[in-house]
Formats: sequence, structure tokens, C-alpha cells
Amino acid sequence: MQLSREALLRAYRQMKVIREFEERLHVDIQTGEIAGFTHLYCGQEAVAVGVCEHLSVDDKIVSTHRGHGHCLAKGCDVNGMMKEIWGSREGLCKGKGGSMHIADVDKGMLGANGIVGAGAPIAVGAGIAAKIDGKGKVAITFSGDGACNQGTTFEAMNMAVVTKAATIFVFENNHYSEHTGFEYAVGTNKDIASRAEAFGMKVWRGDGTDFFSVYETMREVLDYVRVPGNGPAAVEFDTERFFGHFEGDPQRYRGPGELDRIREMRDCLKNFRKSVTDAGLLEHADLDALDAEVLEVIEESVRQAKAADRPTAEDVLTDVYISY
Repeated sequence: MQLSREALLRAYRQMKVIREFEERLHVDIQTGEIAGFTHLYCGQEAVAVGVCEHLSVDDKIVSTHRGHGHCLAKGCDVNGMMKEIWGSREGLCKGKGGSMHIADVDKGMLGANGIVGAGAPIAVGAGIAAKIDGKGKVAITFSGDGACNQGTTFEAMNMAVVTKAATIFVFENNHYSEHTGFEYAVGTNKDIASRAEAFGMKVWRGDGTDFFSVYETMREVLDYVRVPGNGPAAVEFDTERFFGHFEGDPQRYRGPGELDRIREMRDCLKNFRKSVTDAGLLEHADLDALDAEVLEVIEESVRQAKAADRPTAEDVLTDVYISY
């Protein structure tokens, strides 16, 4: 499927916003002004954007501890995101969610989750709701290669098949579950997608470092799951993360030259730029202009986050109980 010029520019901009958002956090976290653990998404941008470019606000996603990219790709406000991570009461969750628990229900983003594999059951519930609603909407759970070993994920996949939930399990295989390589941690069959296949659902596979592979693969998956009665599906995208499991992780588990190699050969933004310019679909100048624009967007978000109101002591007592 050939994307329009506008769609190509939008996709690149979305990926670039995620990249620069994360790169800026990587710098600012070193000052100690941002509290709590942070897990950066750099390197995996093509997956979040390639998936979410197909979705409407009524489609739901559930994220992981590495969730900033999913939030931004689903349409969450950049300034609200930055304020949330900086701990401002003006953040998307009033500063109470922080990096690992950002949610924006109005955008169909049901929340990031600090517990590995905990998002899958939530997405099954949302997928059952979508099935009952009967309007062709879906729920997507993003998981890493680590979550594919979790009992919650296995139970969720089984439940999704039993109930024919309109749920898609997206596995982002970035090759490391925290500090352990998936070659060691995953059993004899290293094909994560086949685990979902064993439950009886259709599966797809794609190159998570290639936006066009992700985009086209997800088009097929969504066309299938949106059909009433087809039930769930799963897809595995082979991708890379450029930073450690968390900020401060020295990454001593990586081989010599590994990071240099993947940054040079498997950077989804570099791959996108080469594809569209080689094909004459966009010029380098078009992308350079977006680069400059995005840098200013991120700089402004940091300025706003630093100046935003901080929580008060009284805020501890709010949002404790839900009111119906």
C-alpha cells in the first residue's frame, strides 16, 4: 500500500517526536530532577507508530513499563506527557502516574503498567467489550519478549480465544528481558508468535525496525480482527532498544560493538529516511525541517514541565476512590 506524502510526513514526525522525547529524558534524568525509574523506548519507534497509525480514538491500547512511545503514538499530548514524568499536577495523570503508569482514557490509552505481562488481561477485557459493542473496534496489548514467559499472558491469550475477544497481542521482541537475552530465556522454539498460535489464534510476523513492514503487517492483522467472529490475533515484531532496561543500566550484558551495530544498521528512523528518499517520495530537506520542528516541540515541553505546578500535600487525598 502506497502512503500519501502527508501520511509519510506524519509517520516520520510521530517517530521523531518519540525519539527526541526519549533522548531528552535520557539527558535530563541525569540531573536528578526526574524521580522514579524510567524505561526508554528509543529504537522501537516504528512499532508504536506503525501500529497506532491505523487506530482511531475508540480503539484501545494497553502499554508496558516502556510505554512513552505507545502513549505518544496513540495521540497523548506531548506537554501533558512531559509534565507527568516531571511530576507536575498538570500532567496527564496529575503527576501521580509518572513514567510507568501514564494513561489517557480519552485517547484510548488505557494505561502503562509496571508489572510485566499485566497489560494482556486488561486488553482482553477491552477486546470483549469491543466484541459486544459490535462496531469493529479492537484492543491491543503491547508486550515484550519477557512478557511472553508470564502466566498472565498465557492465561490472557487463552481467554481471548475462548471468548473470541477482539484483541491483538503485539510482541515487541527487543532481544532482552531486563538483562537476559531471549535466546537464553525463551524455550527451544525461539519464535514467540508461535506461542500464540498454539492457543489457536492467527499470527503474523514483521520487521520492527522497518516502519513499512510494521504498517503493512498491522493492516492485515486489523483487517482480520475487525471482522466479527474472527476473534483475537498476535503479531511479533523483531526490534531493538538503544538504551538499557532502565535509566542507569550499564548494559554490561551486551556484546562488544553491539550497540554501535544496531544503531548503525537497525535504526528505524534511518531506515525510514533511506527508504523514502531513495524512492523519491520525500526529500532530505522535508525530513530535516521536521527534525528542527520536533526539537522545538520537545524543548517547549521541557520548559512547560519545569515551570508547571507541583503537587500539594492535599493532593495525596484526591483520586483515591473512584466516584460513579
